Amino acid sequence: MPADSQPNVIHHRVGGWLPKDHSALERWISKRVARIEERKEKEEIQLHPVIEEFKTFIEGDPVIFMGFHQMFEQIPNKPPYGDDATGNPQIRSYLVMLEVLNDILLEAPQFDGEHHVSLPINAILDWPMGTPAGYQMFTNKEVNQHFKKILDVWCKFLTSGDSCAVLDDSDKGWFGRVAMEAMEVDFVQTYVCDTSKPHWGFTSWDSFFTRQFRPGARPVDFPQDDVVTSACESTIVARVSGVKERDTFWIKEQPYSLADMLHSDEYVPQFVGGSVYQAFLAATKYHRWHSPVNGTIKRIVNLAGTYYAESPAMGFDPIAPNHSQAFITTMAARALIFIDAKGPVGLLCFIAVGMGDVSSCEVTVKDGQEVKKGDQLGMFHFGGSTYCLVFRPEVNLSWVDAGNDKGEVKLNAPIAKITT
Repeated sequence: MPADSQPNVIHHRVGGWLPKDHSALERWISKRVARIEERKEKEEIQLHPVIEEFKTFIEGDPVIFMGFHQMFEQIPNKPPYGDDATGNPQIRSYLVMLEVLNDILLEAPQFDGEHHVSLPINAILDWPMGTPAGYQMFTNKEVNQHFKKILDVWCKFLTSGDSCAVLDDSDKGWFGRVAMEAMEVDFVQTYVCDTSKPHWGFTSWDSFFTRQFRPGARPVDFPQDDVVTSACESTIVARVSGVKERDTFWIKEQPYSLADMLHSDEYVPQFVGGSVYQAFLAATKYHRWHSPVNGTIKRIVNLAGTYYAESPAMGFDPIAPNHSQAFITTMAARALIFIDAKGPVGLLCFIAVGMGDVSSCEVTVKDGQEVKKGDQLGMFHFGGSTYCLVFRPEVNLSWVDAGNDKGEVKLNAPIAKITT
């Protein structure tokens, strides 16, 4: 392949949420912008009330107005940030950003092979997120409140029957041949579904995204208390010991900072010096969480957090969002579930972290509830996601090898053994 036809690979896009070949993302954005421009020639485009409200907010606050200009001005005018191969500009203003947000608000993501865009809002904001002004805006409390309103509207659509339009066996449908191959499992044998029913029995995009495993698909083969199992179908990000109560989580190395991760909870002192296990979930995988231990739910904490902030130390570093996974454990929308585990594990904390787009963390257990390994704890309702397990320093962990080069771990598989 000639040098000038090599894919423009962006290595940080893990989990299949955005295409690694940036030219595919450019084409997706260009088609969106072109479609909007064609419509504007024929009619006046009406912004959805929630988008119009966001526009009024941006233009009504001089600091926010400046920030939403600067986040686009600070994107470099060179590949891969500049114009695409056809000379079409990427999104370069907040007004176009709002129009594209408006365009996707009543659509469910299609599957377009290896170039599919599972997180359309992340796609729109991919480069602005890496600018200094973008960091300031996406960590602003009021800005995040407006994004939450937008995401709530989109979530309402994704839980409606109208969102089933992409659940078919067409070339870009989620039951098509290419999508089924991307699942890397026999879908019908693995997940609860009924191919004799419309949309295989799924009533919305969200019901498909939060699909359940069939009984026995992910058995708990190690029920004993001295083994910790995987809480999600996921890929290992980090296994770190000696974690500090407070640390400089914003620097390039992204050290874990317990007080910030756990929102200064009264349990924080019990975990100082302990260990953190982190893994991320892929777009085509399973999105529910299950208990990694036998025990009792002690406390549940839901935190609003940010939706599109990434580490300021990474800037336009190609691996920024990947390495920002530790950073977002302190910043992003997340749910904390403290579990008093039986045996040598004792108190641990499961952290579900929303990484982008809807980012909704639904907890399905209650305080005081007894759980066994493999019992459901909750689920992500669409959007990039990662999770952590936080252990006390008294727990001597012997990590279990994933058994594959990718670090992929199945739900309920052993991830650590407790040694004495």
